[in-house]
Amino acid sequence: MRMTPLTDRFGVEIHGVDLSTLEHTGYTHIRALFEEHSALLFRGQDLSDTAHIRLANFFGPIEDRLADERDKDEAFTVPQVSNVREDGSTTDEMDLHTLHLKANMLWHADSTFLPVPALTNILTARVVTMTGGATELASSRAGWADMPEHLKAKVQDTGFWHRYAHSRARISPDLAALPMFHKWPDQLWRAVWRNPVNGREALYIASHAYAVEGMDAETGAALIDELTAFVTQPQYVYSHQWQVGDVLIWDQRAVLHRGTAWNHKEPRVLSSICVSATPDDGVDAMRLIV
Repeated sequence: MRMTPLTDRFGVEIHGVDLSTLEHTGYTHIRALFEEHSALLFRGQDLSDTAHIRLANFFGPIEDRLADERDKDEAFTVPQVSNVREDGSTTDEMDLHTLHLKANMLWHADSTFLPVPALTNILTARVVTMTGGATELASSRAGWADMPEHLKAKVQDTGFWHRYAHSRARISPDLAALPMFHKWPDQLWRAVWRNPVNGREALYIASHAYAVEGMDAETGAALIDELTAFVTQPQYVYSHQWQVGDVLIWDQRAVLHRGTAWNHKEPRVLSSICVSATPDDGVDAMRLIV
């Protein structure tokens, strides 16, 4: 196993690892790199859905947002981030599904609107576009470390309210009105996530964040925008141009991400499994009781 950096602030590409045959001892080493570098890239992988699920299970419990809609005997299927319909055609530019994909182009961490947020996303490329369609990562750990103290002080001891429909409303009110974006009550998470393994802190924010606890709506919204802009400056960002077989794994506690635009007439298919954070990952300490 050897590594090359993705940026000078965070992230590494790992060479010489076949994720489809990974064993627990290999995972232990990869998990240590995950804690330290926040984002891991593996190229040239042949990860079946079964292997994808197996890999995710090493990290923790798999998130299943459709569990309440699935029959008891119906197995979990790997979610896809895709603009491809069942008949092979692609969704229209203003189709609600396409608008949902556009909402993913806002900087966010996954599942901050759930009662248990995500620890990581394990994303692998199945079909890629000729141009565009990158996934960008921003280190909210590096950004927080560089942030001026006066700005940190505004949120150090408070938290953000998160709502799934909020991020969708920024794209389309019709999109935000869909029942799937109202399945969970609003969530309040502390603004700073301290990694329990190494003690390093990161700003925990997302496009789903709509308010700062203890602030009026206008002041809080402006602060959320200011903080997000700070930690997504170019020096904190890695832009990944997908190749089929790439696997990208990142720490949702310390990294924001977004998709970038592509010609929606071109098919794009990524398989995505989120893993839920556990008490060992520090999630209990993130619950702000008011």
